[in-house]
Amino acid sequence: MWAALQTSAWAYPALEVAHLFGIALLLGNLVLLELRVFGVGAALPVQALARLSLTLVGAGFGLAAASGLLMFGTQPAELLANRVFTLKMLLLLLAACNAGWFHGRGSLHKLDALARVQMVLSTLIWLAVLSCGRWIAYN
Repeated sequence: MWAALQTSAWAYPALEVAHLFGIALLLGNLVLLELRVFGVGAALPVQALARLSLTLVGAGFGLAAASGLLMFGTQPAELLANRVFTLKMLLLLLAACNAGWFHGRGSLHKLDALARVQMVLSTLIWLAVLSCGRWIAYN
């Protein structure tokens, strides 16, 4: 399978498109939810928007993770030796910890200052993940 991904003219670029689409779903919906947490669109019920938004975040993450794992499989040694890739993986772990903290403390029900800090932190972490993803190709 890995050889087919490496030799096909279309397979790897298609995985990159799928990866970017997953990231767009993930980050776009997180920003949408963040805007609501900050009071934009106050007429929209937070819980209903969160159900829709977080479902799409999950789908985006699943697509990005699956395509990312397939891309990783084509050059694992090179990626594991790349410090930017390592940083990206650490940032993904940090994003997961932040999400666990956010949902574990019930931030969607509180919408307090800490919930807003957590949302901004989440967006900044994901932007750093995105930046690392692009930087990997040039490192």
